[in-house]
Amino acid sequence: MPFAPLKNDTFLRACLRQATDHTPVWLMRQAGRYLPEYRATRAKAGSFMGLATNVDYATEVTLQPLERYPLDAAILFSDILTVPDAMGLGLSFALGEGPKFEKTVRTEADVAALAAPDLARLRYVFDAVTSIRKALDGRVPLIGFSGSPWTLACYMVEGGGSDDYRHVKALMYARPDLMHRILAINADAVAAYLNAQIEAGAQAVMVFDSWGGVLADGNFQAFSLAYTHRVLSQLKREHEGARIPRIVFTKGGGLWLDDMKPLDCDVLGLDWTVSLARARAAVGDGPNAKALQGNIDPNVLFAPPAAIEAEVVKVLDSFGRPHSGAGTGPTHIFNLGHGISQHTPPEHVTALVNAVHSHSRRLRQAA
Repeated sequence: MPFAPLKNDTFLRACLRQATDHTPVWLMRQAGRYLPEYRATRAKAGSFMGLATNVDYATEVTLQPLERYPLDAAILFSDILTVPDAMGLGLSFALGEGPKFEKTVRTEADVAALAAPDLARLRYVFDAVTSIRKALDGRVPLIGFSGSPWTLACYMVEGGGSDDYRHVKALMYARPDLMHRILAINADAVAAYLNAQIEAGAQAVMVFDSWGGVLADGNFQAFSLAYTHRVLSQLKREHEGARIPRIVFTKGGGLWLDDMKPLDCDVLGLDWTVSLARARAAVGDGPNAKALQGNIDPNVLFAPPAAIEAEVVKVLDSFGRPHSGAGTGPTHIFNLGHGISQHTPPEHVTALVNAVHSHSRRLRQAA
């Protein structure tokens, strides 16, 4: 299916460690409850799932932040839990609450019944990707995404969010064989899901390992990283002649940058606990080098605009001057260290995006 030529490829070039004239910026949850226009559309849809499963509404809310801010990428409006929902676990969202599953996966019988979903049950996602890509008309690239196998498993076993991960960790320690079975099914399902998003028009894909950081050392490598690797090994590297960058974000994963460097991905996302300078030294250059994405604390956006601008400068200066000239080298994609809060003043995002663009241009002009 033909799409309009891309007018702003800064994000994709940075993903591939190529020089850009400014540091690209997009925000996790950039289409969300902090925007009054999003809340109005969600009210029309009647529920979160009503919003996410309606192609027209999903397209509308994906584009809303781009109408306000000069962002360098759009991200599909969806949820990380669409895959287990399509497995028949019954996903729902109450207003102001997190996701809940009607069924959990905790017993041997539950695991035996688990299977990768028929992708036809996720057709609404792929139709939204194509619709959004058309509506963007080449303005910026479109990012597709999924939760990681481990993060999906946390929700599937717990039945929703958790403060202590008691059920999923109990299963992991008591029956590692069952946990590995869940994770293998999840990994293959996530890979098929992301490949279908690529075929529908996604120009980059991101794996959100939101809860990898709750694992102990050793268990992170065995139960999270190994299955992220399994996903990446199955993903399309190109589609219709274009490279498809792959991004991995592990919240709380800064301790394991050395372990993540060999991953077959292009970009590593970082939360706000990680020094960009140290991350650049560790994984930003040399063999298996990665572009870095992140990593300002989302709560900075509650400060006044002048303070936001100062914190943006600190983050950009921490990474340092990005690669310039021909070939490849260290590059940075500006983002939050996690998702934007629903309480964020929208005008504060304007201050952040403008500061990223202006200061990153100054960095490149410095001798």
